[in-house]
Amino acid sequence: MIVRTIKTKIITKNDRLFEIIDQSIQKLQEKTILAITSKIIALIEGRVIKKSEIDKGGLIEKEADLYIKPIKPDDFYLTIKNDILIPSAGIDESNAGEYYILWPKDPQRSANIIREYIVDKFKLKNLGVLITDSTTAPLRWGVKGIAIAHSGFSALNDYVGKPDLLGRKLKVTKVNVVDALAAAAVLTMGEGNEQMPLALIEDIPFVQFQDRNPTKKELEELRISLDDDLYSPLLKTVKWKKKKNDC
Repeated sequence: MIVRTIKTKIITKNDRLFEIIDQSIQKLQEKTILAITSKIIALIEGRVIKKSEIDKGGLIEKEADLYIKPIKPDDFYLTIKNDILIPSAGIDESNAGEYYILWPKDPQRSANIIREYIVDKFKLKNLGVLITDSTTAPLRWGVKGIAIAHSGFSALNDYVGKPDLLGRKLKVTKVNVVDALAAAAVLTMGEGNEQMPLALIEDIPFVQFQDRNPTKKELEELRISLDDDLYSPLLKTVKWKKKKNDC
């Protein structure tokens, strides 16, 4: 696998996404995935709020689908948004100046539109788009990349029913391709002042490309309900609060 980052100008809410893509990418080859940080999509969509205009806690409670308030003041909220466990509903302050940057309004729609644009622009068939963010893992220091939307390839490689080395058929194993790719992309794009919000992922024979957007069923298969999750004994012992729509 090869991950090539792309440096861009400093992107603001006054920019246009397709213009950024046009300026940054002159050539693409078949079976490439374009990774894009969710932050620049949100910026360009105007999904920003001045810090002086709203309390951050109230904003998180409005943006999250479910949330748990922090134990310590000014600490992170534990939240679930779009069926993803993520700190503080994905709201970001880094490289944001006087603003809070939210998630894109509809990340999956954005991924679909971007894929359709670059497929048409470069006259390619097998091309993927990956929208990324950073998250944490329990009992581990540090952040890592996670996918919040994708298009043009299968998110999971299913090993159920296939034999292992000794011929035993696997019963539950599925490889999370989309988050593994996001982790590699975010690692190379960086978390500080690298100014590289785009990356091209190439030489990925393990990726199953699709010349279309993911179906509703495929997106649902990527999610696990709280009841069925392996970590259900932990996730269901806390009292989640539902989002506030009146903030």
